[in-house]
Amino acid sequence: MSALSSMSASLHRAERKEICEILITGLARQEYRGYDSAGFGIDGDKTGDVIFYKEVGKVGGLRNRVAESSADLTKSFVSQVSIAHTRWATHGPPSIVNCHPLRSDLKSDFILVHNGIVTNAAALRLVLQNRGYKFESETDTEAVAILTKYVYDSQPDKRITFTELVKTVVKELEGSFAFVFKSKHYPNELVTARRGSPLLIGVKTEKKLKVDFVDVEFAGQESEKTLENLAPTSPGGLLAPPNAGPKILRTQSRAFMSDDGLPQPIEFFVASDAAAIVEHTKRVLYLEDDDIAHIADGELHIHRLRRDKDGTNTPAIRSIETLEIEIAEIMKGKFDHFMQKEIYEQPESVVNTMRGRVNFDSNQITLGGLRQYLPIMRRGRRIVFSACGTSYHSCVATRAIFEELTEIPVSVELASDFLDRKTPIFRDDVCVFLSQSGETADTILSMRYCLERGALCVGVVNTVGSTISRETHCGVHINAGPEVGVASTKAYTSQYIALLMMALQLSEDRISFTERRNQIIAGLHALPGQIKTVLAADPTLKELADGVLVNSRSLLLMGRGYQYATCLEGALKIKEISYMHSEGILAGELKHGPLALIDENMPVIIVMTRDSLYPKVQSAFSQITARKAQPIVICNEGDDGIPQGVKTIRVPQTVDCLQGLLNIIPLQLLSYHLAINKGFDVDFPRNLAKSVTTE
Repeated sequence: MSALSSMSASLHRAERKEICEILITGLARQEYRGYDSAGFGIDGDKTGDVIFYKEVGKVGGLRNRVAESSADLTKSFVSQVSIAHTRWATHGPPSIVNCHPLRSDLKSDFILVHNGIVTNAAALRLVLQNRGYKFESETDTEAVAILTKYVYDSQPDKRITFTELVKTVVKELEGSFAFVFKSKHYPNELVTARRGSPLLIGVKTEKKLKVDFVDVEFAGQESEKTLENLAPTSPGGLLAPPNAGPKILRTQSRAFMSDDGLPQPIEFFVASDAAAIVEHTKRVLYLEDDDIAHIADGELHIHRLRRDKDGTNTPAIRSIETLEIEIAEIMKGKFDHFMQKEIYEQPESVVNTMRGRVNFDSNQITLGGLRQYLPIMRRGRRIVFSACGTSYHSCVATRAIFEELTEIPVSVELASDFLDRKTPIFRDDVCVFLSQSGETADTILSMRYCLERGALCVGVVNTVGSTISRETHCGVHINAGPEVGVASTKAYTSQYIALLMMALQLSEDRISFTERRNQIIAGLHALPGQIKTVLAADPTLKELADGVLVNSRSLLLMGRGYQYATCLEGALKIKEISYMHSEGILAGELKHGPLALIDENMPVIIVMTRDSLYPKVQSAFSQITARKAQPIVICNEGDDGIPQGVKTIRVPQTVDCLQGLLNIIPLQLLSYHLAINKGFDVDFPRNLAKSVTTE
């Protein structure tokens, strides 16, 4: 994963020192997102030359690089293009050579920065290498840079426009991306493209803009000289009401002329996050998927990569909006804390985990990192999961579906206990290690213990280039995106889905499970929308936290089957950030001890969503209500089996093995509100760290 940052294409005189400072500051504004290296490229002294500054580690190191360089920092530019980037490794470890911007060749004919993952990069790399092109990095992005040069070199007259060139390249790419392209063949021009990753363009002018939108140009669109009424499209619109005053040529919406009708000095800033540019301008335009934007000569043109699905090519616009939020706030968007933001990102993060891996048309799962090891995994004697904390709970949550679909015995181990017991491991074992950071010390030691004993070791991490991702034989990157909050939320649901996809792929050779697999894949397709439904019930959860639970000192959570993991993870979230004692209990164990705790003063949450174990959980519900408990019940929408007067948290119903993904979200939100009530620092709970790198 990489984080695209600020770029400026200006038509006002600026010194190189000022340009460098704008770029470095823009990168620093995005440090909260997590990254491992940073770099930028600016115009050199000769037309087409590029000066690169790259550094592994913190953005601050770039300032030292600039200060130590021999470049003339006082040189000024009337028109210039520069790009910068903070990288969070997905392909290749953090290093200077893997840091963006990446170039197409030693002459830097094309350079670009990239946010996202190109899933067919390996195939592109092979094709380009066979055609004689040399690669210097391990990144997926470099394949795109070299592909751009290949397409350009293939043009007999080299008269292709920069926009058409990028269109041709992007059509060959699979995955998610936001790109910014710069080239010595197109000086003072810049092209951006996006699909699946955010991208915005900030506009800075001294005078008011005459229009507050940009028309989108479609393939085959008729003459741009067509006259249109240009009406305001945002509350702060700068135009007169419709039909009042003269009509304006469409091309004028792209030139951003001032009120007096004359061209004016203008700066454009491209970023993946408004935090990078808000101190320069609050006028921003958000690009949509398949938009390609071209900036040159003070004009912005937006093109569509492909025709609309209905084939109508109806003209469209991209509104220029005014940001009303300040820098400190915009880093978290509309949210008060990163944890809250990450909980609400789950509809998108689960899609990112599945993107390029689940084909909902053919019901096929493809985890590329496991492909060549699948036969070995299917022949394994047992599967051993090893993890800590939230990662451990995601293993517990998916253990049953692994055993059902693979018919291989599965054990789930806490990494520290696994080491303490010196657990026997054999060559025909498959050992799976989960860690959000990929740097969890106990999990790494468990992995090395298993490697020494000849087992196949599989990593499931959120950070490519991490120790676990480098040292395991194969693995899966969960693609959840950087997680800032110490209490893991979106990483849990993404790990859950990654493991589920692994079980589905391992079972694809078993015809008897086809119907079951198709049922689960259909459930995955509906999941993002169902998560949004759960998030919409947040006000109800805040009422519970402010009401019946506000003065509680302890809380029991109980469930059975797939929902035992939900209770463990929910209890951990409540412990982590609200500092309330909470315990997840297997409902089948209730009569073997925990029932002694139950009375009218003990808060209880019981998970009673519909599955094959529903009657058994009803029995546990009866046992606790007979002891005067007043439980809060997590149940499915429309379930009329819940007695009247019982407090409920309603969630949509899905396939049994996916239900835990929906059930955990109310508990994440509940823990958040309990912590807020007590005035605790939600993102950085006491005594805890995001990545536990010591035993």
